[in-house]
Amino acid sequence: MRGHDADEFHFRPMGDRGLLIEFEESISPEIHRKVRALSQAIEGAGIVGAREVIPAYRSMLVNYDPRETSMDDLCLRIRELETKPDELDVSKSRRVRVPVCYGGDLGPDLTYVARQNGLTEDDVVAIHSGATYLVYMVGFLPGFPYLGGMSDKIATPRLQEPRTRTPAGSVGIAGAQTGIYPIESPGGWRIIGRTPIELFVAHEVPPARLLMGDYVEFVPISPSEFEEIRAGVERGRPGGCTQEAREH
Repeated sequence: MRGHDADEFHFRPMGDRGLLIEFEESISPEIHRKVRALSQAIEGAGIVGAREVIPAYRSMLVNYDPRETSMDDLCLRIRELETKPDELDVSKSRRVRVPVCYGGDLGPDLTYVARQNGLTEDDVVAIHSGATYLVYMVGFLPGFPYLGGMSDKIATPRLQEPRTRTPAGSVGIAGAQTGIYPIESPGGWRIIGRTPIELFVAHEVPPARLLMGDYVEFVPISPSEFEEIRAGVERGRPGGCTQEAREH
């Protein structure tokens, strides 16, 4: 097998059961593909002692059993893996369209985001829903997707004091990134809208609707459409969210 260049990524111990693998200090689709490729390679290699791979923006954490392998041996096995981002298995990558009702009670910070950036509320909605976003990672809350690709034109600082309650489905902006709260939670993101679909269902496999490597498009809907879709969800008919496999 062909190994990696010594400077492509480096290792850092995380306690006695964790190995952190870090790539370049930047966030980009290229680094994302390298992280995904190596994650898939580690998961598919059957490395003795490796228990779990948790990928992030530009790194991943490998949890391992020190009774079955040493950190040095684990590092050696990972260095030996051959990964080719250009040949990454994209079978799990999907384009997912998420309906969002912007503004009003469902998007209490839309007006602030517009004023902060010298735009109208319609401008913010058009810009936010006019992009395709890459799910770089899932974390913070179960099923919370961190989405990259948002325009700097609507970048807005977080709230100075987080809300004690942010409803499930809230679509927010924090700095130059956007994301969706899958469950009710305290939060400091600027909320510009809400989706009526469920993003995390514990009894489903996988429980998270959006996965690392997916591509997300937001589709503006009216308040009446929001209520119609939400009513369907409550009756057990998810609806509203469409997805298709697509290679990127």
